[in-house]
Amino acid sequence: MAKANLIRVLLVDDHIMVRQGLRNVLQAYPNIEVVGEAGNGEEAISIIGKLHPAVVVMDIIMPKMDGIAATRLIRTNYPDIAVVGLSVTPHSYHIDAMIKAGAFEVLTKEKAVHELYSEIQRAVAAVQPIVILEDSPTAPMTTPAAEEAENPSREKLPIKESDIPKGKLGSENQQ
Repeated sequence: MAKANLIRVLLVDDHIMVRQGLRNVLQAYPNIEVVGEAGNGEEAISIIGKLHPAVVVMDIIMPKMDGIAATRLIRTNYPDIAVVGLSVTPHSYHIDAMIKAGAFEVLTKEKAVHELYSEIQRAVAAVQPIVILEDSPTAPMTTPAAEEAENPSREKLPIKESDIPKGKLGSENQQ
């Protein structure tokens, strides 16, 4: 049985209690690994290259560098890393700015307790390519396209003039 890859998560929030709470919530899931924490966007940018997270959970309002600027830099320099924004009370202009900067979604911190895991899953699926395993050379092709290639339907077969009984061609072909 194949083991699913761990989703590596970086938590970025200026409140250590929020980061600890998010870490506790995410540690309950066996396919999540919290690989690091940062107290602001500047710290996040400085460690992201070393930690290689798949997802950054990013607070919007922080000192030094806010989540909007940090998200823009992350998505520009690391397009395969998803960002999920967080805010205590996100105003529509903050949400719009985070989405325009490249965040996958913005959640309230209150909703994060129940929705963060599913948003992380969706964000990773949106930015990371799907792995397609090749069949062995001896495995039969069983896709609809392969079946169609082996057994084409009558409507799709090429019709030759010799297949049509005489006198049945349209008037443009009769002479």
